[in-house]
Amino acid sequence: MTRKFFGTDGVRGRANEEPITAATALALAMAAGARFRHPGRHGLAVIGKDTRLSGYMLEPAMTAGFLSVGMDVVLLGPLPTPAVGMLTRSMRADLGVMISASHNPFDDNGIKLFGPDGFKLSDEEETAIEAAMNTVADLRVPGESLGRARRLDDAYGRYLEFIKGSFPRNLQLDGLKIVVDCAHGAAYKVAPTVLFELGAEVIALGVQPNGFNINQDCGATATAALQERVVAEGADLGIALDGDADRVILVDERGQRIDGDQVMALIGSYWHRAERLHGPGVVATVMSNLGLERHLQGLGVELLRTPVGDRYVVERMRAEGCNLGGEQSGHLIFSDYSTTGDGLIAALQVLAVLVGSGRPASEVLAVFEPYPQLLRNVRFRAGTQPLEQPAVDAAIQAAKSALGEGGRLLIRKSGTEPLVRVMGEGKDADLVRKVVEELAGCIEEAAAAPA
Repeated sequence: MTRKFFGTDGVRGRANEEPITAATALALAMAAGARFRHPGRHGLAVIGKDTRLSGYMLEPAMTAGFLSVGMDVVLLGPLPTPAVGMLTRSMRADLGVMISASHNPFDDNGIKLFGPDGFKLSDEEETAIEAAMNTVADLRVPGESLGRARRLDDAYGRYLEFIKGSFPRNLQLDGLKIVVDCAHGAAYKVAPTVLFELGAEVIALGVQPNGFNINQDCGATATAALQERVVAEGADLGIALDGDADRVILVDERGQRIDGDQVMALIGSYWHRAERLHGPGVVATVMSNLGLERHLQGLGVELLRTPVGDRYVVERMRAEGCNLGGEQSGHLIFSDYSTTGDGLIAALQVLAVLVGSGRPASEVLAVFEPYPQLLRNVRFRAGTQPLEQPAVDAAIQAAKSALGEGGRLLIRKSGTEPLVRVMGEGKDADLVRKVVEELAGCIEEAAAAPA
């Protein structure tokens, strides 16, 4: 079955346009609730959200959908995505919902679903839910069996203590100055508080959400302001979260940006030496740098690659018994603590190494020399298929040949936006740039051609 609504990370799109409408959110909640409710008793769904204006539309729509099929609802309010996964499992809920479009601008939104184990749903479960959305009228329960809704007043406090519990008890952040950029998103209260209560001097950016400014020139996808502030303040580390705080990008004391690959290399190395690394190795996506792969190989640790998407990383981690995985973009999964990417847990794991080493972040986080890598995004119109054009296929083959066996070329459609992503990697930076720019130009021409 071709999926109409679900992409690589739930349902996502422009707010108040299909599929991100109140009507579709209502039908989605009814279908998901009916699939996960227990016969003979009310099920339970928990709903969290980030700070987007459209969350006020989607939250009540999904609440109504769940209630109409006999599920009770607990409203968590603005909380990071990993908090929803944690609370779904902690509260023995049957389903968890996060209303967020992650790193996208405010006028987008999305819906992510978690099963009772706190993990995101599989493709098979999402496909079954989508199929049931066609017959939601048959799913309604009698009036006397409707669910009830309530708000969980201490959701923030539960997650705060959970996050602090992931930091080694014998360590403190005393003496460290940390700048944290919360992207005016879901972690705008919890992130500065966690760092402060663990002993750090905290300078907080992006903590004044107004419904429109989430991810706007701030957060994990726009780190320039954070980089400048870290240097200006003489801070020890900068932490950039995205809108739902499931990803993190770090900034060292010199203002240099540190991606998820360096974090995986750092924690993978430390955990390997401490015999804390489980399974055959570290799980990452096809986007991760060859330098990470070579570094881990030197330790005798395998890098297991998956398609892009933290959900696929988690699935491979569970299948292989691994406890560390993630994406170059900053989704980092520490399954000893969390069921999904958690930017705060990742930052605290790095801070634990930093405190223990006594060295500056610029030394601790420069774990390997990355191979030159370049990513270009090419936007295309709805209904066009630029990758199916013969000229593009020929250009892709030529690009692969030019990079040779020592390089890599990845071409893929985004699962959340109308973009084709072109990534090239190799030892020769000039060659990589030439290959990627030429191929991106060819795809751009194909995308602009009349349908």
